[in-house]
Amino acid sequence: MGPAGSPRVVDRQVLELSDASVPTSRQPYHAVMGARQGDRTALERRLRGIVERVARRSLTQLLARYRVQGRTVRGLALVVGSVIDPASIGNDHIRAHALEGQLFRSALVRAAGKARLDCTTHVERGLYEAAAARLKRTPAQLRRVVAELGRTVEGPWRADEKTATLAAWMVLARAH
Repeated sequence: MGPAGSPRVVDRQVLELSDASVPTSRQPYHAVMGARQGDRTALERRLRGIVERVARRSLTQLLARYRVQGRTVRGLALVVGSVIDPASIGNDHIRAHALEGQLFRSALVRAAGKARLDCTTHVERGLYEAAAARLKRTPAQLRRVVAELGRTVEGPWRADEKTATLAAWMVLARAH
């Protein structure tokens, strides 16, 4: 993002949080669910460790690349579907998804902490309203601006990229 008053997209990419050579690290709690009872604890610990290491390495590499490019990162913002407590979910499969969301989110928060970056989490459902209050614009205005920002990037401008951009804009506004 550029300056808070006139933001622009300067980069977009996917930050890896799992190890491609360990396919079960993409959905670790699904793997734990499918494991034998006696193997679950060790498997969970191993997969959690992989996610933690990959998240830290990915963020560290991104920050190093930005430093070389002369860019300053002022903070991180995560946009999530939900922050519900996985223990409150009765369905095993849905609980596994919630646990994975919690794991990936906490791994990024810890990686940001190690990099001495503030990290905020926003629930997608209320993001435009929260941004409207912070950025002093209506949600409709923000939707238009964010859609326009996507015209400068190649390829499709997906909903997750729009919300990530809006959350990044909020970080910039807070930093000024």
